[in-house]
Parts: sequence; C-alpha cells; structure tokens
Amino acid sequence: MSVNLAKGQQISLTKSGGGELTVVRMGLGWQAAKKGFFARFTAQEIDLDASALLFAGKEAVDVVFFQHLTSDDGSVQHTGDNRVGGAGEGGDDESIVVDLQRVPVHVDQIVFTVNSFTGQTFEEVENAFCRLVDETNGQELARYTLTGGGGHTAQIMAKVYRSGGGWQMAAIGTPAEGRTFQDLMPAVAPHL
Repeated sequence: MSVNLAKGQQISLTKSGGGELTVVRMGLGWQAAKKGFFARFTAQEIDLDASALLFAGKEAVDVVFFQHLTSDDGSVQHTGDNRVGGAGEGGDDESIVVDLQRVPVHVDQIVFTVNSFTGQTFEEVENAFCRLVDETNGQELARYTLTGGGGHTAQIMAKVYRSGGGWQMAAIGTPAEGRTFQDLMPAVAPHL
C-alpha cells in the first residue's frame, strides 16, 4: 500500500511485516505540458534530471547524476538519463536505486533533487512525481506529487536518512532554481 506524501511529511522505511528495507528505488516521472492552440497535439521536450546527493552530516561526500551514474562505493546507482520525459502518471522516466545495506556508515542522508537541465520552469511540466519503491518486490511505498507547477526550475524532492537503527523518508518538495545539482547546493543545505 502506497502513501501519498504531503510536503514535509515523513515515513519510516521499516517493512510492515517487520524487518528493514534493503534496496529502494526513487523514481521520477514527468510530462511536458502542452501549450498553445494545438495543445492537445504538441508538447515541448523537457529534460528533467534526477540526482542523489550523499551527505555525511552537512558535508556532501558523493553525488549520483546523469554524468556520474554510480556512487564511488557502488551503493547508489542512476539507471540513465531521459531527455524528454513522457511517463507522467505511469512509469518512471529516471530512477535511482539505493542499496541501503551497502551505504557507508558515515553517509547519514541521501537527498533527491530534480532540475530542468534545459531551463524550462515547472509551469511547463505536468504529472511530475517522485516515488519510493521497494526493489525486492516492486511495491510502491510512497509517492510525492509535484502539484501546481511554478516559476522555478528545480525541486528539492525528498530525502532518506538514518534514524535510530533504520532509515526514514521525508518529502521536502521545496522549489529552487538551477540547471544542475551544483546550482541547488545552497537550497539543499537547510534540509540537512
């Protein structure tokens, strides 16, 4: 059973039957909003990019994105760049898989971001979402829907973080400006 997250809401990543999740996938999907008189027939291509920023405390120690598909330790892997979107409410356009058991002990937070590499704002994006899936059985655990568009080019989407002996997820949903994850670092800092 999936949980629809509201901005700021948190969920535990402990399985309902007991035990910890071992491998999760953060999926990102979107569609270009159709514009103009022929809106039902045409849409501009939009290149959104998903990134995972690994932190030890407040220090960034690694990043996984379209030019660095696997973390240095191998625990986080991006499945590849999608430059046009299209899945929207269906499947994922980009995914980042996290093997929680392999994440080094000094990494205590992984922040997921999305940015418009081509510079369009979220007013030009429809049906954008991020979701967390248990990779061992394909079950969607949580979904965060980007609603209302907006005149910004990026979002600090969500984070998974260590809490006690396990992991939790928090939906962040903060708008930001930037074409790359590097541009987003000042906006990420308050969420660590």
